[in-house]
Formats: sequence, structure tokens, C-alpha cells
Amino acid sequence: MNQAWKKQGINIKPGTVITGKWHQRRYVIKRKLGNGAVGTVYLCEHNGKYAALKISENNTSMTVEVNVLKSLQKAQASRLGPSLLDVDDWEISRNMTYSFYVMEYLQGDSLGHFISRNGHEWVGIFMLQLLEDLEYLHQSGWVFGDFKSENLIVLSQPPKIRWIDVGGTTQIGRAIKEYTEFYDRGYWGMGSRRAEPGYDLFALVMVFLHIYYPKRFEKGPNPKATLLKKLHDARPLRLYREPLKKALLGKYQSAADMRNELLNTINRAGITGRSGKPSNRSGSGKAPLAEGSGIALVALFYYLFSLLLP
Repeated sequence: MNQAWKKQGINIKPGTVITGKWHQRRYVIKRKLGNGAVGTVYLCEHNGKYAALKISENNTSMTVEVNVLKSLQKAQASRLGPSLLDVDDWEISRNMTYSFYVMEYLQGDSLGHFISRNGHEWVGIFMLQLLEDLEYLHQSGWVFGDFKSENLIVLSQPPKIRWIDVGGTTQIGRAIKEYTEFYDRGYWGMGSRRAEPGYDLFALVMVFLHIYYPKRFEKGPNPKATLLKKLHDARPLRLYREPLKKALLGKYQSAADMRNELLNTINRAGITGRSGKPSNRSGSGKAPLAEGSGIALVALFYYLFSLLLP
């Protein structure tokens, strides 16, 4: 089982031209974007347009990733991962061939940076979107697996989260093939590494905890107690605390179940907030119910814009 920190890399100098053995398309390497457990991703240029090229010596793992991207493109009503543009081999010599695939290059903000610039009201919106996307993925027979902040990006016009690396995606029922400890429920002793919806839902909570604990935190002698305390102490998450707690404890059967409960929580807070009733007797901090009202309004505009997207 590969952990995400076990990187394997292929170093290609900027300016190098990669020509596909089968399709004869030429890609000019611009710079390295990052290493993964399976291969290396580069920014490249083809016919005047930028794309992301992933290359590896591990042909079998690359084939699995390509199949995942193809499966997502067939199944998704919303776009879960980057669009697949090309699949080919780079033959350097008779005895040396690398497999690569090319996908759309997505530019945007990290989730934490977007929230810090645009407000905590967006937390609930992005939770709802991710849960909707996860439900599509799970219904297609897959679990994201290596679900972490680094594999998410926020695009603008309108703001929307996209997934930028599906390398850890695993068929439901199998052992998770790639993970990062902080987001892994097995590391926290909160469940197995079997691929099922609850694995992704646990990681989703950790993604949002990471926004408010950017340096992460150790699990301590009682990992469960540590997680619950960190969740309790993250004040911007207090409106969503109960659904997030249930996800940590593995109480949901599906992403749809969690999304419905989260949406009901937001709606109840929004309705109560608009009624004018006081929601924070202590008078300290921003009222959760007022937040719910703001989130409900943002959600309305967000989903109206989303309907216009392809």
C-alpha cells in the first residue's frame, strides 16, 4: 500500500519536447507541477494551449488512472476531475519507454486561501458541492481515496471546486491504494482502509479542519478525543458541527445522507435567523443562525450560476 509521501519522480528539463509514440502529438514541457505516488505532473504546451502532463514508469498504475478519468467523464453530471485529453507513450530509446497522459490544466485558489479571502460563508457551499460530487463518484463505483486539500482547487466565475488528482481513486470494496496520514481514518484509528463512502466522508471533514489548523496536529494518546476537540474548537465550523462529527464517527451510509442533513441544518439556521430571534445569548462572536441565513443566500446564487455551467 502506497502512502502519498512515497514519491517517485521523473525529472524532465523545461523546454523538452515529448512526442507521443502513437498519436505523434508534441508537448513542450514548461515546468514541474508536482510529484505523486505514481508519477510526475508537468505543465506543458500543445498548439498554443496549456495542459497538465502526467508521466510515469508504472504503466499499470497509469492505466488505472486513465480508466478512472474515463469512467468519471462518462458518469458525471458535474465535472469531477480534469478532462482527459490524450494518452500515449514516450519512447526515449528501444529499452526505455514512459507512459503519459494529458489532462486539462486547472488554475485557481487553494480552498483555504479562497475561504480566507472571501469569507467563512463559503464553507457550507463547498461542503454541499463536494458531497454532491462524492455521491456521483460513489454511485459510479469509486472512492476518491487520497482526498486531501492539495487535490482540490477553487475555480472562479462562479466559484466551484474541482479535483485535480484522481491517482488515489479506488474501486469500492478494495483496499485504499494511496492515502495521506492526516486525512486517513485508519491513521486516526477511526475505521479501516477499505474503500467505501465513509472513508471519503471522514477525509472531507479533515479537509475543512485543515483550513483552520493549517499546520495540522498530532493525534495524541486518544485520537478520537483529539479530533472531536479540534472540531469543537474550530468556531467557524460550529454551524456544521453535528454532521461533521457524525462523518468522523462513520454514522453516514452515503454522501447523499450527509448532504441532506447538512442542507437541512443550514436551512433551519437560515429560517431561524431571518425570523429575527436571538441566536447567541452570550453576545460573543458571529451568530451561527445569522451565518446560516447568509449561507442560504450565497447558496441560492451559487446554484443558479452552476446551472449555467456545462
